Amino acid sequence: MKQSALVSDDFKRVESHSCPMSTCAVPAGSPCRTGKGKVAIQYHTARFRLVPQLVKVLSVPTPAVRKPGSVWTKLPRPADADAEPVGHVRLGYARASTARQSLDAQLDSLAEAGVTRIFSEKISTRATRRPELEAIVKLAGEIRSSGVRVTLVVHEHKRLGRGIELAMLAEELKASDVGLEFLTGELKGSHDPSGIVFTVLAAMSGMEREYIRDRTLEGHESARKRGKTIGGAGVTDDSMVSMALHLRGQEMSLRDIAKKLVITSGAKKGQHPSPATVMRMLREHDEQKATAPLEPTA
Repeated sequence: MKQSALVSDDFKRVESHSCPMSTCAVPAGSPCRTGKGKVAIQYHTARFRLVPQLVKVLSVPTPAVRKPGSVWTKLPRPADADAEPVGHVRLGYARASTARQSLDAQLDSLAEAGVTRIFSEKISTRATRRPELEAIVKLAGEIRSSGVRVTLVVHEHKRLGRGIELAMLAEELKASDVGLEFLTGELKGSHDPSGIVFTVLAAMSGMEREYIRDRTLEGHESARKRGKTIGGAGVTDDSMVSMALHLRGQEMSLRDIAKKLVITSGAKKGQHPSPATVMRMLREHDEQKATAPLEPTA
C-alpha cells in the first residue's frame, strides 16, 4: 500500500472509529491527539487496526488537512458514527489443555447458546501462541468493523487464559469493540472486556496458579517433616524409568506401558503403576534431561 494512498484515503476510514487508547480517546471524526493536547503526527496503532484493510500496516500518517502538530480541537462526528450495529454475530471459542481432554461439553454448550461458528484447539495456556484464539479474535474485529455487533462466547473464563495473557486479550477485545460472554462458572453472563470485573479477573487468575503451587509445596514440605512419602515417588525407581523409556520408544500408550511395569518395593509391591504415575515419571525424566547441563565434548 502506497504512502500517498494512506494519506489521501485511509485516514477517513480510521477516523470513522473512536480511538480506543485511554491516553487519547478522541471521538470518531477527529484525529488522534498527543498527551500535550496536540494533533498527533500519526494515528494510534490500536485505532487504525480497527480497519481490516490497515491491520498489517505499521503506521498511518495524519494528513496535512488535519494539521499535525497544531492544537487539537474536536471535529464534527461522521453522520454514521452513532449508528447502531446492524445484526449480531456470536462466535465461540473452546479449548482443552491436553490432547486427551475432550471438548464435547464445551462444544455442546456453545451450540446450545446459539453460536454460529466455533473455533477450538487443544493447547496449554502456557503456549506462547494459540492460533485458533488469535484467528477468532481477528475475525471478530473484522466483522465488528463492518458494522455488525459481535460477541465472543466461551464456556468458562479459564478457557481464555490466565494473568497477563488474559489482560492483553481484554485490551484487544476492547479496541475492537467486541463483547464477551461466559456460559458457566462464577462469571457466567455478559461482560465488558474493559470493565472492572474483567480487570479483577485477569489479576486474580494470574495469582491462582502461584497460589496453588505455593500451597502444594507447603503441603509437601509438611508431609516430609512427618516422614510421609509424596505422591508416587515411592513406587518408581531407575530400572522402571529405563523400561518405561524403552517401551515409549516403541510408541506404546501410557496404559500399555503401565501394564508392562511392576512395582518392586513398598506397600504396592507386585502391582502395576497407574498410567498417571507413568506419565508423571516420564515427564519428570524429560524435564530433568532438558535442564541438565551439556557434557563437554572431547
